[in-house]
Parts: sequence; structure tokens; C-alpha cells
Amino acid sequence: MRTRPFLIAAGLLLVSWGTQAQLADPIRLDTGLVAGSSTAGGAVRVFRGLPFAAPPVGELRWQAPQPAASWVGVRDASAFGNVCIQPAGQGRLNIAVLPDSPPLSEDCLYLNVWTAAATAAEKRPVMVFIFGGAFTEGAGSVPLYDGAALAEKGAIVVTLNYRLGPFGFFVHPALTADSEHQSSGNYGLMDMLAALRWVQSNIQAFGGDPANVTVFGQSAGAMAIASLVASPLARGLFHKAISQSGAWMGLGMSVMRTRASLEEGNVAAAAKLGANTLMELQALSAAQVTAGLRGAGMIVDGWVLPEDPSITFAAGRQNPVDVLVGSNKDEGSFVPVGPTAAQWRSQLDARWGTLAGKISAYYPADNDETALLSSQYAFRDGTTWLMRLYADYQVKQGRKAWVYYFAQDPPTDPAARNLGASHASELPYVFNNIGQTPLYPDGSSAELAARSAPDLALADMMSGYWVNFARTGSPNAPGLPAWPAFQNRESPVMILKAKPQSESAVATEKWALYDALYRQQLDSYPVAGQ
Repeated sequence: MRTRPFLIAAGLLLVSWGTQAQLADPIRLDTGLVAGSSTAGGAVRVFRGLPFAAPPVGELRWQAPQPAASWVGVRDASAFGNVCIQPAGQGRLNIAVLPDSPPLSEDCLYLNVWTAAATAAEKRPVMVFIFGGAFTEGAGSVPLYDGAALAEKGAIVVTLNYRLGPFGFFVHPALTADSEHQSSGNYGLMDMLAALRWVQSNIQAFGGDPANVTVFGQSAGAMAIASLVASPLARGLFHKAISQSGAWMGLGMSVMRTRASLEEGNVAAAAKLGANTLMELQALSAAQVTAGLRGAGMIVDGWVLPEDPSITFAAGRQNPVDVLVGSNKDEGSFVPVGPTAAQWRSQLDARWGTLAGKISAYYPADNDETALLSSQYAFRDGTTWLMRLYADYQVKQGRKAWVYYFAQDPPTDPAARNLGASHASELPYVFNNIGQTPLYPDGSSAELAARSAPDLALADMMSGYWVNFARTGSPNAPGLPAWPAFQNRESPVMILKAKPQSESAVATEKWALYDALYRQQLDSYPVAGQ
């Protein structure tokens, strides 16, 4: 059971925060007054555990998030809110559920704000982070996502929780019938939208500019952001978007699943638990939901996502936002066992069809060892191609786009497997939090990185690029290596490493093959070619 935050009488909070300029405390939100705390150096104020929606429990389970209740007095915002229910890492570390993490609960729709503004009138750029974790794990309270360093560079930083797994992405006809939009699933995306609406209503009180909001996220968070760019419900809630290693199709080319395709299997799974009606579903214990039901991740639900976002982007109907997007040099290096040579050749034939002969030149399978490497390179290239496609769509819409390729190999303990610039390895650099425990599957050493001058310097540069983009729509600023704007599919991207530089050559022939395969996918949709 969640312990309710301690409410302090407003009159007791008329205290001085020292000689540094600080926001007036307490701060008034649309639901009441809140009191935060300061970072060790006193430059940044932190407000943790702010409810942006009502607890999604009981009759609110598998419902669109409802408004948070107001409170009397001053809410103590010094502690993070509960973490959404999720599994512990299986055979690995899940950094959202460590021994000192907040407790797990369905009551978990809380966000956190970091600000170095001295007054509410400063209109600083706002950066809202959406974490990754395959839509099954993660939390805004993870130390890796601490926003203090970005706040010191001038941004107002927001991290948030959203419902995960079967609590956040479950589809069932009883839920669809109960919805005024005849939709179910994508509750996690609805939580993100609710948090963004909260930002529009409240962020000015922290010195932020609600007219200059950038969403940024990695992996599943990046996928969600790209899908929100396609969602009509998100229009106007943010103005710029950063997607790190992921977009609406995932980490490569794919078709998004639909609500109808999932309902039959979910009806059978729920029936095994004795739940066939809305009331019976909402009466299940959290343990029963966790053990017996599965989340689908993002789907075409008919409301939040009315159609496959590939159709939306191809038709130019996505929201008009500037983007900064990219991927990592060794995205697929964490996969330890790959297909045999024969299996890999079969997979290429099945996926690429008549293009298999040409693409196999890039992904050979002379033996099992080369087949493993080719499968990893294809994983990497599928993500790289998707991020370029994403940028190209926004440029064609008349927006600005900036594309990166993260190529820094973080320091790795000699006893550990060196994964290079693997999936998630850019995160400590983006937040300028070198030294924090990294997100799986990044296998680098936080301790070694914290003592590495090149890595510390790159983190300072990358966090600067991200904040600059949030501030002005361009990552460039005096003192940073020049980052070329993305103009078209032949544009060089920015290689982020110890000495950042523009790409020397573009693999146009390889990307043309991916484009050809994607055209075949678009042709499979009912409204092909739009």
C-alpha cells in the first residue's frame, strides 16, 4: 500500500534557500501546492513524485488516465512516486527495480521535474524524457535519467512513469466495448499524453515554456515518441522530438499489429483466469494480471493510433515537429548467439525475396561466424535506415531534421564482454551522467567511464547538443563541432564519438535496397502509396 506524501502547512514553508536565486517555494500547480528539494550544489531544484493522473486502479484499470485529485496544504515532493509494476531483470539487472528503488504499484502515474530557473517567467526549453525497456520495464526515477546536468545547461527536465506490460498495453473486446472510442490497448501511450497535457498546464510554474517542449526517449521510448508524432491526439503537445534507436516500426522495418489481431488470444488468456467481463477483468489481482496476461506494446487501436503510422508518415499527415534522431554503431552486439550460415541465408531469402541476392553482398554467410556478424550488422542497419527514413519524412514536411550515429565504445571491464557502442550505450552521454549504472544491454563499466576524460568530454558535448536542439531547434552552438542538417536521403549524418565529425560517405546503394523493401511493405497496406 502506497504511503501518502506528507502534507506540510503552507505557513511553515516560508524559508530561505540560501543566497542562490531560487524559484519561490512552494510552487502552485493546478492540483495544489508542492515543495521540492535542492541538488547537492543548490543550483537545481527537484520536484519528485508529482501525480499527473489519478491512480489507474480498480475501475480505472485499463481506462484512459483520469485527472489527478487536488490536495489541501503543501505536498512534499522530495521523494519519487511508485514504480509501475514490472518484472525484475531475468538473468540481468533491471535498474528500475533495485533494492533502493521506489516500491512497485499500479498506483504509479507520477512525474519528476528538474529546474535551475530563478523565476517562473524565464521560459526555459522543456525536455520530457520517455524511457525505454520494451514497454515492459523502466521508470522515471532511475538515477541514469537524473535531469540535473541537463537542467544546469538550461533545460527544464521532466521524467515520467507510464503503465507497462499487461497493465499498459492489453487488448480485450470487453475493454473495447466499454470505451467511448471503441478502443483498447495503448494505455501507456495515453499516460504519456496525459503527462504532456500536465506539462502544458503546469510547466510554466517551474520556469519552463509550454510553447517549447521537446520529447526525447530511447528504444521503446523512441518508438513511442515517433508514434506520438503520428498521433492526432498529440498535436500541439510538443514541438520537437528526439528518438534514440527506435521509431514507430520498432528497431527496423515492420508492420504494426492491430487490436483485432490480438483480441482472440487475449480473450482465451483472460478466460483461463475466470475473467470474461469488464468487471471480472478489473477485479483480477495485480499478481494474476502479471502472471496470466501479456502486453502487446504499441498497436493500431483506432483512436490513439487510428492507422499504422507508416501510412500516416507516407501520406505526410504526421504532426509537424523538428526531429533529432539516430542510432548506435553496435546496436545488435548484445545478441550472443546468432543463426547458422544456412539459417541466415534462409532468413534473407524469406525477408528480402527478389532483393536477397543484392542484400546478401552486405550480409554474407560464408560460415556460422560471419552469419552471426551479418545478423548483428543487419540489426544495426535496420535501425540506422529507419532513423534516416524518419528524418527524411520530416524534412519533406518542411521541418528540420538532424541525424546522428553514436560510435563511441564506452570503457568495458576487461573481464566483461565488450559490446562496443551497443543499444542503450548513448544514454549516460545524453544525460551527462557518466558513472551511473547503465541500462541493459549496455555492458560498459560506469566506474571506468567516470575516470575517462574522452568519455566525460563527449558526454558534455552530447548533452549540450541535446539541450541546444531543445532550445533552438538546432544542436549547433559556439564551441561545439558543427553538425550538418539533414537535407535528404544522401545527407551525411553526425558521427558522435570522442572527436565528433560529419559522415565521410553515405551508403546510398545499401539504403536504396532498404527503401525498395519498404515500398513493398507500403504496397501491402489497403491505402498503398499514400
